[in-house]
Amino acid sequence: MNEDKYHEFEFLMKNRPHVVLLGAGATMAAIPNGDKNGRKSSVMDGFIEKLGMSSVIDKVGLHTNSNNLEDIYTELFERPDCESVRKQLDEKIREYFSCLEIPDEPNIYDLILLSLRKKDLVATFNWDPLLLQAYQRAIRITKDLPSLAFLHGNVLVGYCLNHKYGGKIDNICPECKEAFHPSRLLYPIRHKNYAADPFTQDNWNIIRNAFHRAYLVTVFGYSAPVTDVEAISLLKESWGKIDDRNLEDFEFIDIRSEDELVDSWSEFIHSHHYTVVNDFFDSSLARYPRRTTVELFDRTMNCVWSESDPTFSFRENMTWDEIENVVGTLVSEERMLKSNSFLSIKNSKNRLAESQP
Repeated sequence: MNEDKYHEFEFLMKNRPHVVLLGAGATMAAIPNGDKNGRKSSVMDGFIEKLGMSSVIDKVGLHTNSNNLEDIYTELFERPDCESVRKQLDEKIREYFSCLEIPDEPNIYDLILLSLRKKDLVATFNWDPLLLQAYQRAIRITKDLPSLAFLHGNVLVGYCLNHKYGGKIDNICPECKEAFHPSRLLYPIRHKNYAADPFTQDNWNIIRNAFHRAYLVTVFGYSAPVTDVEAISLLKESWGKIDDRNLEDFEFIDIRSEDELVDSWSEFIHSHHYTVVNDFFDSSLARYPRRTTVELFDRTMNCVWSESDPTFSFRENMTWDEIENVVGTLVSEERMLKSNSFLSIKNSKNRLAESQP
């Protein structure tokens, strides 16, 4: 490949999407001590008790001995005699997550959003409102933020039943002026219908398109449970064959073992093209904010290994002023780019590189 072609290739690769998939573990990491009011999120195990539904569920006489919400909800859904209990559980789940408020201090969700750019996507399987609450304040720092996709619905998101508009649930449709309808929450059953309503279908179209084009995928706290087998199948369809993904990379932020993670995502990972960390601040998002695909290309294609620059990275317990300084510097650098140039981290003192199309 001649120099001009290589520069064109580098430009295209560095501007491909970084897709971040969020599961329940991400919210647990974001509010380890509870939300603004001390209210904690929950994993699926023991969640029924947290909702105060144990006595109601006990009267049903479930066949499953599991205390996992996914197992319990699946049985309730499959038994017609349990419909009233299931609907009560639906209301309790929506009510519980609707009450969560993001803490005033900077949060991991703030940093995830600010570590990415418009070309990127954050897709969440979570019902809680924290990501959208974080977005509402991150946009005050920069409007160059990733797109969002709510794959199982969200308690803070609504949409118009008649037009392709959606947003915060208390907004109205700009076309018909009708109040937004609450987004459907996809509960943990084995067979979900991702095409049952326009909102869910649109959000899945977003993730499938981004997944197909992604250069880097970060999976944060998502266990890919059995009840999400259809979701994984849709993602795999978009990702394609492993042998066609020999340049792309996967990153896992999770407390589970490397073997367990790799086994869960074996149909997506090409050979050794993955990294595993158990702390957000060790991830590419924190170490190379807004430069994740740039760092990946420079390291794997240009054979340039660079240490994370503390001046341009996210650390624990940063203040809002410190975060704004980091993001402000990076955004200013991005604005200096010409249409035929791309970013590089080869030299932290000279971070812009011109492409030669």
